[in-house]
Amino acid sequence: MRWIIGLTLLTVATSSFAAEPAVLTLDDATRERCLSILRAGVNSEEFWPSMHAAEALTQAGFPAEAKKALSPRLPVEVDDQRRCGLARELVRAGDVAHAQIMLDILGGDNRYGHTHACESLFKVWQFGDGKLLRHAMFTAPEAKTRLMAAAALARRGDTDARGVIRALITDADGDTARIAAWILARVGDKSDIPALRAGSKRFTEPLTKAYFDHALACLGDDEGMKMLIQNLKHSDAAVRTYACEFAPDARAIAAKENLIALLDDNVLDIRIRAAQALLVLSKPPANRDR
Repeated sequence: MRWIIGLTLLTVATSSFAAEPAVLTLDDATRERCLSILRAGVNSEEFWPSMHAAEALTQAGFPAEAKKALSPRLPVEVDDQRRCGLARELVRAGDVAHAQIMLDILGGDNRYGHTHACESLFKVWQFGDGKLLRHAMFTAPEAKTRLMAAAALARRGDTDARGVIRALITDADGDTARIAAWILARVGDKSDIPALRAGSKRFTEPLTKAYFDHALACLGDDEGMKMLIQNLKHSDAAVRTYACEFAPDARAIAAKENLIALLDDNVLDIRIRAAQALLVLSKPPANRDR
C-alpha cells in the first residue's frame, strides 16, 4: 500500500512539474525591448502595424500612450477602413464613444468599409443594438463581411451567427474558409476541432493551412500548437505574422524563444506582433467570454 501511495505521489509531482506555467516569464530587459518596439511602431508610417502597436500598448497597460498617438489622426483620416482601425483602437484604449464611427460606417451606403467595421466591432466587443450587424450577416454580398458580422454577433450570444461561421468553415474558397477558422479560434469550442482538422488537410497553400493549424492550437489541440510554434520560423513572412497573432489566444507559452527571436525580424509587423505576444503571455489569460 505504501508503494502504491508513493508511486501516486510521484506521478502527481511529476505531472505538476511537467505542466506548462500559466504565464510566460520575461526578464526586465526583454520586457523593455518589447515596449520599445511598440512605442516606435505606434508612430510608424505603416498604418496597420501602427494600429497593432496601439492594440498591444493598451493590452500591456499603456492605453494613454495609444490614445495620445492616435487621437490626432482620426479627425483628418478620410479612408473608411483606416477610420475603423483608428476608432477601434481608441475604443480599446477607453474612448468607447468612438464605437459609433464604426457603426456609422457599417450603416453607410459605401460598402468599402463594411468588412472593416464588422471586424473592428468584433475585436472590441461592440455591437450597437445588433441590427446593423444582423443585416450585414444575412445580406452582405461579400462572404468576409457576412463572416465578420457573424463573428461580432457570436460574441453577443447570437446562435444564428455561430451557424453562419460553422457553415463557411467548409467553404471551397480558401480565403473565406480561413477567415472562418480565424473566428472560431476566438469564439469556437472543442466541437469545432474536427472541422478545423479537416480544413488543415484540405488546403495546402501555406498561409491558409496555417490559419487552420493555429486555430486548432487556440482550441487546445496539441498538433496545432506544435505547428504554430514551428510556423514562427516559417520562410513566409505572412505565416510568421499570423503565428505571432494567434500565439496569445493559443497561450503558446512554449513559443517564448521563437517569439524573442522574432523581435529582430526584418518585417515591422512581425516585430510588433512578437512583442505583443510576449507581453500578453506574461499576464494571466483573459476571459474569452469577458
